Amino acid sequence: MPPTRRFSKRTTWDLRPNRLAQLMEEKRTAGEVVLDLTESNPTRVGLPLPEDLLSPLADPGGRHYNPAPFGLPATREAVAADFTRRGVPLDPDRLVLTASTSEAYAFVFKLLCDPGDEILVPRPGYPLFEYLATLEGVGVRGYPLDLDGTWHLDARALRPEARTRAVVVVSPGNPTGAYLKRRERDAVEELAASEGLALVSDEVFADFAFAPDDRRAPSLARDGDVLTFTLGGLSKSCGLPQVKLAWIAVTGPAAERQQALERLEVVADTYLSVSTPVQLAAPALLERWDELQAPVRERTRQNLGALRQRLAADSPSSLVEPEGGWSAVLRIPATLSEEERVARLLLGQNVRVQPGYFFDFPREAYLVLSLLTPPDTFAEGVERILSDLVL
Repeated sequence: MPPTRRFSKRTTWDLRPNRLAQLMEEKRTAGEVVLDLTESNPTRVGLPLPEDLLSPLADPGGRHYNPAPFGLPATREAVAADFTRRGVPLDPDRLVLTASTSEAYAFVFKLLCDPGDEILVPRPGYPLFEYLATLEGVGVRGYPLDLDGTWHLDARALRPEARTRAVVVVSPGNPTGAYLKRRERDAVEELAASEGLALVSDEVFADFAFAPDDRRAPSLARDGDVLTFTLGGLSKSCGLPQVKLAWIAVTGPAAERQQALERLEVVADTYLSVSTPVQLAAPALLERWDELQAPVRERTRQNLGALRQRLAADSPSSLVEPEGGWSAVLRIPATLSEEERVARLLLGQNVRVQPGYFFDFPREAYLVLSLLTPPDTFAEGVERILSDLVL
């Protein structure tokens, strides 16, 4: 009898579908129409795209392979110009191109952590962090965000330990929609400098603010006292998840920054994951950022405005006001557990939403809705949610 196959502990996940996934599959199998208020893929919600959008992918230069660990110079110059557009001047030589922000995280975790080290991530926050870190043999520990009507990061809640290597901040948060404020940035940078930690700033939704606010930190990409890695990508900034290109901006003290770039060059050269056609197309795509973002901004603002108006009446639910991003968070009565409520909405109302515990909300009860949902579907889904809350 052959020996039992051994697999990495990093991939020891419970792969059984959870109850909500099982219920959704049953609905699909039965052919029922479900109003899906969880869809966050901008290519599946009826948003218009220019017919000629992807023509730059046919650039004849894509027939030739010129391996460049950090990416082609012209592409990095275009990304640097996009940072400048956001008010953050950046040298293209500080940029490392990757195939996705997930890969960007993986590169940074490889650079900073040995197996058994840990990173600090925000709670509530996106659940992908744990998977990305685990695949690198790295632990994740959450730090709480405070909610007093809006979300806040209190640097005193960051409690690094001996094997803590970095702090992840997300601005605006997903799904909270809260931007990092200047005073919060300064406090986090001060703590990171005193503890010898790096900062990882996820700014993929940075362009999608619902209103201006001078209190916000435009970016963490600056040369202060802390080694900082700022992440972005076409998936969100241009609403193009099918065009795989992301980036890491490396800033901070000169000596550390140089060491980081030298080591990242070896990591990037080992993978060489970004395709030449995508790199050649990127400058033209980034030049059209406003045109590409406009349908997303219009959709999210329309749905958010309708949601605010609907909740302004006598409602059993309230909105946790987002500052930006693509999600809305509803606070609902905790008369049922979040799982029971979401299952009941799916079974009785044919509405699919996400429970707050998917994102590690500190307590119940919250529902997370995608603001990318087609407006008619979104409005009808909200009506069904509110009617269920009063039954």
